Amino acid sequence: MAGARNGVTKDELLPTYERRSQRNGDISGFAISFASTIHNNATAAVLAYCMSSISMTLVNKYVVSGASWNLSFLYLAMQSFIGTVAILACKKTGLIQNLALFDLKKAQTWLPVSLLLVGMIYTGNKALQFLSVPVYTIFKNLTIIVIAYGEVFLVGGSVKPLALLSFVLMGLSSVVAAWVDIQHAKTATVGAGPDSTTAALSALNVSYAWIGMNVAFSASYSLGMRRVIKKTNFDNWHVMFYKNLLTTPILLLASVLAEDWSSENLRRNFPIESRQSLFVGILYSGMAAIFISYCTAWCIRATSSTTYAMVGALNKLPLAVAGIVFFAAPVTFGSVSAIVLGFISGLVFTRTESTGA
Repeated sequence: MAGARNGVTKDELLPTYERRSQRNGDISGFAISFASTIHNNATAAVLAYCMSSISMTLVNKYVVSGASWNLSFLYLAMQSFIGTVAILACKKTGLIQNLALFDLKKAQTWLPVSLLLVGMIYTGNKALQFLSVPVYTIFKNLTIIVIAYGEVFLVGGSVKPLALLSFVLMGLSSVVAAWVDIQHAKTATVGAGPDSTTAALSALNVSYAWIGMNVAFSASYSLGMRRVIKKTNFDNWHVMFYKNLLTTPILLLASVLAEDWSSENLRRNFPIESRQSLFVGILYSGMAAIFISYCTAWCIRATSSTTYAMVGALNKLPLAVAGIVFFAAPVTFGSVSAIVLGFISGLVFTRTESTGA
């Protein structure tokens, strides 16, 4: 009888605002519990990283694909600035609760990693400017090998036989991709004279140099970032904030010193017929940079540096397909073989990680 009176429950006898408060408390408690579960879930971290990296690569490729594009430092500075403003806006509106005030000592600790990040994103953009999306993603696999041996050197241990097999497959897929690229360049310049062929091959050599530097910077950044996160005990929001805040002035200074800001060059880089879509792409990339920064830190924290890099390798199949669809990358037996080899190498390495073989 105490629980109900005339068919009316005890909860229904409570004032409306108290019942609403109870419901809100239940919803809030569920949301907090769900967020905590997701935060520590490796699968969720991997899926989020995959989606963010695909969209980021495609947008970057679109922005830097202009025939006269030469403002990569400025583009990346705009990305970082937009990211910083967005993070501060989220803090101001209460969407980010745990972002502490700027700490100079922590910024000094993070600065070397920020310099590696600048090198990584700049060389990555330059490589993406000249390489097709499928070839770019295949060569990025080489980062996994460098990270794996870097972890052996820094932490100790050894590379398992199955992992070594996956590395051989990665290297083979890169060789096939390079061979296909060279053959395509030669075929495309048939009848145009030897000078055109030489110029095309020289451009490919430059792009391979950029991707080689990007592999070195990416591996160094991944290894360094993991060590700094442990040292500073940063959560994902702090990682994003310091990364964007510290890289913005570095990239802007590099742009001022190394790039042409004349009105004529700006018009060439942002032609009036595509200016609006380019600015939309830059704005999107700046916002997406927040998401991918968060997902990168989340994935590294929930897994490991090598697993994080391998997720990028497994991600190449949908990314390569997207590159073919949106940017009309050439589809040949060789290019498909390179993509498949790279994907198989990812599966082999994933098997190694899960079994320890």
